[in-house]
Amino acid sequence: MMNLPAGDFIVADLEYTSWEGAHARNWGGPGEFREIVQIGAVRVSRDGGLKETAAFMALVQPTLNPVLSDYLIDLTGITNADIARAGVPIREGLDGFAEFVGALPILTHGRDDVVIVEECAEKNLENPPICAIRERQLMSSELPAHFGLAETGRAHDALADARALVQVLAHLQR
Repeated sequence: MMNLPAGDFIVADLEYTSWEGAHARNWGGPGEFREIVQIGAVRVSRDGGLKETAAFMALVQPTLNPVLSDYLIDLTGITNADIARAGVPIREGLDGFAEFVGALPILTHGRDDVVIVEECAEKNLENPPICAIRERQLMSSELPAHFGLAETGRAHDALADARALVQVLAHLQR
């Protein structure tokens, strides 16, 4: 059993630019730099069990690959029109995320911390630290079904995926 932080904590998830086969190539194809397009996070309280007490979601405008691939659109449901209408620059998205997080520990499933570090390095930005849960056998959205739990929303929606992680953590704590 994983030891969770003693007090409140943040569960976060990212969606980032991708293309058919990019995961298998480890984003090594021409122009396949992972840029964040959505940040989703929930604040979790341990009072009386694990409960969501607040949520954060930001759509982010990619700049190196500003037009989302059809693959990503099909995967996430995020469209170029969504980004044009509500997307913010990466600095604004990360600042909002950092403000939401405050000093609380951050948990992610997979290596979203690496995506933030790489994008910040590429764009000369400071970034918030992330403590990652290392197990990556299943996608975040697949974890509830793995434990016989109800789905929490659309797969590959960062906020729904963060909620899926909280649901699984609460289940494991029971």
